[in-house]
Amino acid sequence: MAGNGGSSSLMRQEIAQQPGVLRATIDSLLPRAGEVSGLAADTRQVLFIARGTSDNAAVYGSYLMQAYAGRLASLASPSIATTYKSRVDLNGVLAVALSQSGRTEEIVETLQWAADCGARTLAITNGGVDTPLAQAAEVAFVTEAGPERAVPATKTFTAELAALAVLALALDAPLDPGELRATPEAIEELLAGDLDLTPIVVELAKVPGVVVSGRGLAYAAALELALKLKEACYLHAMGLSYADLLHGPIAVVDADTPAIVMAADYGPTLAGTVELAKRVTGAGARAYGIGGGAALAAACSRSLPAPALPEWLAPIGLIVPGQLLTEALARHLGLDPDKPRGLSKVTQTD
Repeated sequence: MAGNGGSSSLMRQEIAQQPGVLRATIDSLLPRAGEVSGLAADTRQVLFIARGTSDNAAVYGSYLMQAYAGRLASLASPSIATTYKSRVDLNGVLAVALSQSGRTEEIVETLQWAADCGARTLAITNGGVDTPLAQAAEVAFVTEAGPERAVPATKTFTAELAALAVLALALDAPLDPGELRATPEAIEELLAGDLDLTPIVVELAKVPGVVVSGRGLAYAAALELALKLKEACYLHAMGLSYADLLHGPIAVVDADTPAIVMAADYGPTLAGTVELAKRVTGAGARAYGIGGGAALAAACSRSLPAPALPEWLAPIGLIVPGQLLTEALARHLGLDPDKPRGLSKVTQTD
C-alpha cells in the first residue's frame, strides 16, 4: 500500500489484522444475540459506560440504538457513580460497559453502581471472561481481537463496533446481519488496494492542528480519528460533529488548520458533509475527505476512499483509512506510533 514506506510497526500490523478479528468477533457474538434480547426484554433505554477509545465506540452505539433500534440511548458520566456516589433510578435501563482491557476500575465500579440502581448489565471487552468487568456483568460479550501491543487502539476499537452492531440486532433493529458478516471482506479489499497516503501525510506534517468532523453515525469515527492523531502524532486534533463545527468553531479552520471530513457513501448526513467540505475549501482551507463516495471526493482538496458499507456499519470502515493515515503520519514525523509518550494500554482514572 502506497504511503506505508514498507514499515512494519505494531500499529500497522494490527490494522491489517482487522478483517480476521472482525470475522472471529462476529462469528462468536451473533449466535449469542438471543442472550442479550432476553436480558433487555424489560428495558427501554440504553446507558453506555466507557472512557477513551471505548467512549468513541459508545457514541456509535448511541446513534445506532436511537436511529435503528428505537431506544433512547445516552453516555454515562462515571463520576456520578465514583465521585459523587449519587443514586439514580435505572429501572428499565440496559447498562452497557465497554473496556478493551476489562480492568479499568472506574468502568467496573460504574457498571456495579448501575446494577445497584436497577439496571440490567452487559459488558463488552477484549480482556476475556475472567476480567473484573466481565465478571461484574450479567452477560459479557468478549471480542476476538487478541493481544493488542501498540498503545493506540485499532483492532480492539473496530471489534467493539462489531459487538455494538450485534447489540443493535439483538434489540430488534430492522437491519441485515448478512451486511455485518460482509464487513470484514470490504475492509480486506480496502487494505489490499492502492491507497496513496503520501500527499495528505506530507501536507498534514506541516500544520499544528486539524479539525475532524462527521455527523450521525460517522461522528464516532471522527472522534476516534481525532484521538488517534492526538495520541500518535501529537497534533492538536479536534473531533466535532459538523453541526457543532458550524456553531462557531468553524472559525478555527484556516490555511494552518485543515479539516478532515468523514461520511458514509450514502445516507442522510452525506449532503451536509459535502456542503461542509465546500465551505472549508471556499474559505481557503484544505479539506480532506474520508469516505463519502464521489460527491465528497469532488468537494475536497484530497480524499481517501472507505470500504463500501451500508451507513449503519460505515464507521467500522471509515476509521480504517484514518488509522492508516495516523500511522503513516507518525512515522513521517519521526515518531513511534506504537509507543506514544505518556500513554499505556490500561488507564486508571482517579
